[in-house]
Amino acid sequence: MLRTLLRAALAAALVAAALAPVPAAASPTCAAEAAVTSSWGSGFTALVTVTNTGDAPVQGWTASWTHPEGQAVTSAWNAGLGADGAAYTARSAAWNGGLAPGASADFGVQGTTVGGEVEFTGLTCGFDTDGKGDAVRIMPLGDSITGSPGCWRALLWRDLADAGQEADFVGTLPGDGCGFAYDGDHEGHGGYLVTNVAAQGLLPGWLEHADPDTVLMHFGTNDVWSGVPTAGILAAYDTLLAQMRAHDPGIRLLVAQIIPMDPDRSCGTCGQGVRDLNAALPDWAAANTTPESPVTVVDQWTGFDTDEDTYDGVHPSASGDRRIADRWFAALVS
Repeated sequence: MLRTLLRAALAAALVAAALAPVPAAASPTCAAEAAVTSSWGSGFTALVTVTNTGDAPVQGWTASWTHPEGQAVTSAWNAGLGADGAAYTARSAAWNGGLAPGASADFGVQGTTVGGEVEFTGLTCGFDTDGKGDAVRIMPLGDSITGSPGCWRALLWRDLADAGQEADFVGTLPGDGCGFAYDGDHEGHGGYLVTNVAAQGLLPGWLEHADPDTVLMHFGTNDVWSGVPTAGILAAYDTLLAQMRAHDPGIRLLVAQIIPMDPDRSCGTCGQGVRDLNAALPDWAAANTTPESPVTVVDQWTGFDTDEDTYDGVHPSASGDRRIADRWFAALVS
């Protein structure tokens, strides 16, 4: 009798467990809105806010929209930007993709317009369910040759996209307009010396913000102009590389043999200073590369004509931007 009662009780418990309601899985939902922050006759800037309206945290977001004819986005910051005609998609950066329920993230865009009210048509958002994107996070690092306006970055980003290589350019600085939409984030700081960046410990904060997989470093032009010897520049490179590896032991560094400077339009010793630095780079890279964290030299110097490829003897012109983008592209996809 006792065995019968126990069997009955067990059966009842199993039935009750089977019939017990299963808590619904947390479903990620979001809301997106855009606000024009500045507008002038031929352009605009806007701030787009993505909010996690669901009941579960997420680790990555996207926003998509279109613009009517006559309006176009030329650059974005705090998000990676993709474009297909008039359709745009922004993807969270490595540092702002995580959103708790109710939390929001902002990103900015700059664009052109022929007039009329700026419209973000069909603005929608979504989340990366696994929190992992396929895009390689690339930090362009350097001085004004990288940063202002640095349209070689725009050309490179477009070339990678056209080749089916998904890239998320990252950094604390927004891009400038280069005539078409691109992911403009970067670390090209005009006037900076690489020796000062190393001595002042600026890079770790940038790395924490951007979390790159790959760094494209064209750095040292202002040091050469300031008379810093090659050994001092390479010592700064040592410091920056150590900081990169402290942040990510598997980081990949592509370091440029920097473009030439016209001595007549820069400094009398600048031409030789660039040659000395570039000549020392292959040995420096060979001494520092590892299988886990490769260091690759990219020749940006050979064939670069300061008369044709710069507008002032130092900074790249349109043809110089094209040359620089081509060299980086070949190194990235090899």
